[in-house]
Amino acid sequence: MNDLHEHYRQLIGLDPAWAVESVELSLEEKRVVVELRHASEGLVCPECGQSCPLADHAPERRWRHLDTMQFETQLVARLPRTKCEKCGVKTVTPAWAGKHSRFTLMFEAFAIQVLQACNNVKRAAELLRLDWGAVDTIMKRAVKRGLQRRSVDSVKRVGIDEKSFRKGHRYVSVMTDIEGGRVLEVSEGRDEKAASQLWKSLPESQRERIEAAAIDMWPAFASSVKAHAPQAEIVHDKFHVSKHLNDAVDQVRRHEHKQLLAAHDERLKKTKQLWLWNESNLPDQHRESFASLKEMDLKTSRAWAMKETFRGFWTYSSAGHARRFFSKWYDWAIRSRLDPMKKKAKMLKRHLSGLLSYFRHAITNAKSEAFNSTAQFLKAAARGLHRFDSFRTRILFYCGGLDLLPAELSH
Repeated sequence: MNDLHEHYRQLIGLDPAWAVESVELSLEEKRVVVELRHASEGLVCPECGQSCPLADHAPERRWRHLDTMQFETQLVARLPRTKCEKCGVKTVTPAWAGKHSRFTLMFEAFAIQVLQACNNVKRAAELLRLDWGAVDTIMKRAVKRGLQRRSVDSVKRVGIDEKSFRKGHRYVSVMTDIEGGRVLEVSEGRDEKAASQLWKSLPESQRERIEAAAIDMWPAFASSVKAHAPQAEIVHDKFHVSKHLNDAVDQVRRHEHKQLLAAHDERLKKTKQLWLWNESNLPDQHRESFASLKEMDLKTSRAWAMKETFRGFWTYSSAGHARRFFSKWYDWAIRSRLDPMKKKAKMLKRHLSGLLSYFRHAITNAKSEAFNSTAQFLKAAARGLHRFDSFRTRILFYCGGLDLLPAELSH
């Protein structure tokens, strides 16, 4: 029996202050329970680090450990409490687990690796034989650990974007490190308060070194940049410009489709996606039919041509050439007599300085769009997350580029 106790003591990686008191196997429950006993009187206060005597032992606690031959393994112990003249009575944090954790460091590390490999919280929980709450706790501890270690000294260009969180126009705002390819923070909502919370995740000294921020034309995001990083140039992202122009094209199509249907003309029926694709991305099976459709005398064809032509704006090598291109394109859109296109053209003109900033920084929110796809997958895999803090945890866990593993494993 002593050999068995020593065997588990070494597997757990216990220091000399601890000994294995007993090992109990339950075949029915497929569980191994290892009872530990504190075997040393020499203690150090967990608060100030001074040597102090033993006060007593805390009530019994359990920790989930790595499985033994596929049997769930639990550690059981009464942690010693120190009697410090300066700090009072304090409970010692064991070497095998973090403070207030119900899992050993080794199990937490394993669980994190399983979660990362699965990229699906529900399936990882099933493999680990944990409930949703336990997995959520492990992920939150890992994210907190990663944020404490994270360095943001290299962040010079950021992106701020919104992401749908729940039905009913519920959103979150996301800040990304564009060059570092990671999510920096997530806040609830998409107003100026939410954007300010994103900026406050960076130290003030770092905010002063931000050179540019890629954002859409949402006023709250622009106001937050001016308030927290006034030296940073606002760069309006070309992906959001494309979304705006696609929206205008679709408005023209829907209005014209109703008019044509009234005259029993179905040329625009089931063509919505064709007008939204970039011409270069059009699937081969639709090229021939769309080639003839876009040449027809349709308002939608003209709107689509304006949308496609604007893509040339981003190809210029200087802001001066891009400005001249925009002037000609703007005149065309304003004279088009297509109200949705005229409205978007006026909006782009109001934000022209942010569009032209692209030629000094050449940054986009493409990475944010990729993170949005990941966030959508995580939300779908969880069948809809209803708590913002859990949604934030998942995004930072999978997209934050954080060092999540416990720093010091017990073995």
